[in-house]
Amino acid sequence: MSFLAAAGARRLCAVRAVLPCLWRGKYFSSGNEPAENNSVTPMLRHLMYKIKSTGPITVAEYMKEVLTNPAKLLGIWFISEWIAAGKNAAFQLVELGPGKGTLLGDILRVFSQLGSLLKNCDISLHLVEKTPHGWREVLVDIDPQVSDKLRFVLAPCATPAEAFIQNDETRDHVEVCPEAGVVIQELSERISLTGGAALIADYGHDGTKTDTFRGFCGHRLHDVLTAPGTADLTADVDFSYLRRMSQGKVASLGPVEQQTFLRNMGIDVRLKILLDKTDEPSLRQQLLQGYNMLMNPMKMGERFNFLALVPHQRLHGRNHQTNARQSKPSPSPVAGFGELAWR
Repeated sequence: MSFLAAAGARRLCAVRAVLPCLWRGKYFSSGNEPAENNSVTPMLRHLMYKIKSTGPITVAEYMKEVLTNPAKLLGIWFISEWIAAGKNAAFQLVELGPGKGTLLGDILRVFSQLGSLLKNCDISLHLVEKTPHGWREVLVDIDPQVSDKLRFVLAPCATPAEAFIQNDETRDHVEVCPEAGVVIQELSERISLTGGAALIADYGHDGTKTDTFRGFCGHRLHDVLTAPGTADLTADVDFSYLRRMSQGKVASLGPVEQQTFLRNMGIDVRLKILLDKTDEPSLRQQLLQGYNMLMNPMKMGERFNFLALVPHQRLHGRNHQTNARQSKPSPSPVAGFGELAWR
């Protein structure tokens, strides 16, 4: 999520205990692609070896392996050193040692992705499903019937991720992200003690959606278990969970849809001013296209949401100057979460 990209999230992951039971569970198809079309990537081989050694892994573990695998981390290190050395155009990357240069090839393949990797915080989630036996976590396992293919299964026993499910939860499938909860708790604690504010923006919902875990490759939807390491994995933010994790230490506003937030911020007025300042047809077209992308409900207008965390006194007028004609403070509205008023 956009704000969390700037925050250092302390890892809080549910460690899967060694359970005294067989890893058998309900089978989920990860897609309709025939097995022969599934690319056997180095990451897939690594995951299969890991699963064979330790058993099925959580979706959170799967995402961490795919999104923060050693090749990407090594790539970040080289980029960091290149920046520290002054961004010299004469840049040579050399791998010394036996082998066929596989690691170097992996690093080069992820260089093109480092821009987004350095700007986004990889926060993984756990998938939990309601069953006749209670809540069960969804795990990633090897398909015993198809060579070189992964599948989803249900854990046969309880796992720590189930502790994050609310007693009054009505959905059958829930995506929980303990790491995001830790970040929100730390932000809320700091804001309540020292002031400030947090604005969190991302694709998300207010606790209404279920299965949003998906992959993208080349700007197209991609099966999350196919050719791991070649696609970006993502899921919508559950803003109701973030709001709950603030634990009442701060006031929360939203989530509100992007089209509402930007309209409250005066995007329509801003667009009119920019259009009035130019007669260039191509520039006017770019402005209108950009506006459409941001505000169209079928594009980002209703899919992107904003949530704000502010001190409680921000909404009650304390620490604000009192109007001479009033006996009580008159707090200013939080921008973006109320209709814009011109004075």
